[in-house]
Amino acid sequence: MHTRLYRNGVLDKEGFPAEEISGYVSDPANVVWFDLCSPDRHEVALLEEELGLHELAVEDVLAENQRPKVDIYDNHLFITVYGVSLDDGRLDTVEVNVFVTRNALVTVRENERFDIGKVVRRWDAADHRLGAYGVAFLLHGLLDQVVDGHLDVVDELDGRIDDLEEALFADDRQIDGRTLQRTIYELRRNAARFRKLVMPMREVVGTLIRREQDLVAGTELVPYYEDVYDHVLRVNEWIDSTRDQLANLRETRLAEQGFRLNEIMKRLTGWAAIIAVPTLITGFYGMNVPYPGYGQQSGFWLSALLICGISVGLYAAFKKRDWL
Repeated sequence: MHTRLYRNGVLDKEGFPAEEISGYVSDPANVVWFDLCSPDRHEVALLEEELGLHELAVEDVLAENQRPKVDIYDNHLFITVYGVSLDDGRLDTVEVNVFVTRNALVTVRENERFDIGKVVRRWDAADHRLGAYGVAFLLHGLLDQVVDGHLDVVDELDGRIDDLEEALFADDRQIDGRTLQRTIYELRRNAARFRKLVMPMREVVGTLIRREQDLVAGTELVPYYEDVYDHVLRVNEWIDSTRDQLANLRETRLAEQGFRLNEIMKRLTGWAAIIAVPTLITGFYGMNVPYPGYGQQSGFWLSALLICGISVGLYAAFKKRDWL
């Protein structure tokens, strides 16, 4: 549990108990930040009582796998976003719910894998002049951290795809075909899951910067929120490009497999044709009927000459056409 009190845009106090929140938010000069990690029903109920939160928003906090969204209630906003990272090739997501009131920001994290300390350091490193905008300033720092994490993930996905493309066409391939196919599948699955989380972020940030929302409109924070929105658009465009790259990579892999299979079949067919010649000749001379050279040494040399001559001729013809 983390708590902070800002007074007139300046950090005044931190580490106070949640029971004091209602007393601080009654003063318009105060802005309170309160963070919960993996809360139980009792803690959420206390939060609902202290800030007068809507029961539907509280239910969404206790539910799992919410879609990124912004819900607008009479006295507060409810926002759901996801912190995303790649952990050993696996997409790791953490749901972060945010309550935004007139002078209070409450963050509720699904677990500790979302590092709230980075958000706090971002607030402390920001221009102190912007701190005068209170909750809007704090919310910007949080969203900026989340979206920057999305950029890091899509950048890492793009880098892994580039590595796979190089491995696919490398002469001395260091990765076998089965592993390559599995890696492509895992990246496609991660990209699909990631896209479901970042696509709604356009609506989330876009709603906050609309003029009918007085949270940001008409303040110096508008360009900062527009910058976050621009990053959101960049992530969406990048992940769509990444999915196209993965689809092309998969098709190229399948085409390469078909090409290699054709090469193998072409060589096998060529060798089968060569082997068929001595089989035909020896089978002919193996018949139990008289034929030219039957029972004579000349017949043996004639058959041997035919086998070697025709086989060498077929080999040269196939080699010239790159069939072997």
